[in-house]
Formats: sequence, structure tokens, C-alpha cells
Amino acid sequence: MLVKSVLILFAYLLGSVPWGVVIARTCCGIDPRTDGSRSTGATNVSRLCGFGYGVATLACDLLKGAVPVWIALKIGPAPLFVSLVAVAAVLGHVFSCFMRFRGGKAVATSIGVFLPLAFWPLLGSCALCMLVIWRSGFVSLGSLSLLGSLPVFLAMAGAWQWLPLSLCLCVIVFVKHRENIARLRAGTEKPWLKSKTKA
Repeated sequence: MLVKSVLILFAYLLGSVPWGVVIARTCCGIDPRTDGSRSTGATNVSRLCGFGYGVATLACDLLKGAVPVWIALKIGPAPLFVSLVAVAAVLGHVFSCFMRFRGGKAVATSIGVFLPLAFWPLLGSCALCMLVIWRSGFVSLGSLSLLGSLPVFLAMAGAWQWLPLSLCLCVIVFVKHRENIARLRAGTEKPWLKSKTKA
């Protein structure tokens, strides 16, 4: 029980590490919290610092979710315990203890927690995400499509044990994207491809 409790705490602390801030400030001298969309995520870091730094941020945020969940599966694969570890990692990203309990929008870390849990359903959701971004130009819309479709892909694959976790993370991501949703409805959301701003 102690080991499991420690792992949940570790997942939260690891999730709290703001890699977008660390990478942007160290490599570019830019604080993503005060520039661009003011998000610490890979999309804003990529806009501010360049594609490579955005990819590095994405990789780190994925690992924040994947590593503790992978450890949890090795310690005790009970779905409830693994789901608690996963939620702790995502909540750490959203409410970082290193940033006065503020943080990112949880997409990359949510993807990370499902990498060791349900790779093929996740791949289907990621493919849909990329299609939506390609067709619309909006990363936020793609992200919402990814988390919104993941429960469906899990159900199709028969991975019912992870359905409550996917629904929980879907709610967190949609709440964190409420401003993006409002801008999408108003037609003022910034597209990923600047050339589409007047399309």
C-alpha cells in the first residue's frame, strides 16, 4: 500500500514538471506563460521557439504520463490503481505545484498515460486528431477530437477497464479547453497554419 501511495505522489510530482517552461526559457529565453497563447504546451512552444523545441516539449509531456503508468502496471495492474496513477500525472500537469497550481491543458500527458495501456485505440484517436488538424488547421479542435473519440475506440477494442479513465481525462481536457471552444464557436481561434487565417 505504501509503495502504491508513493507512486501516486511520484506521478503527480513528475506530471507537475513544466517542461514547456523549462525548454523555452533555457533554450530560447522565452517564458511561454507570458507570450503567444500563454500555454506551456508543445503547440505554443513550437510557435515561439521553433518546431524542434515543440517536439521536445511534446516528448517530455508524453513521458510524464507514460513512465508512472508503466511503473504502475509492473507493480500492480489493477485498473483502479493504474487509473489513479494516470489521473495523478495528468492533474500534476494541469495543477503544477511548481507553478502555483497552474499548468497546461493535459492533452500530451493524457496521450502519454494511454501509450502503455491501449496503444491501438490510442493510435486510432491520434489518426483522427491529425486528420482534423489537417482539414481544419486547428490544433485545439484536433486535441478535442482525440480525447472525445478515445472512449469510442476503447469500447470498439473491448478495453472496457480503461473506459472510466478515458472519460475522466476527456472531461479534464474539455474543461481546460473551454476558452478554445469559445473561440472556435466565435471563429476567432488561431489556426496552426498562419496561411489559413484568412481562408
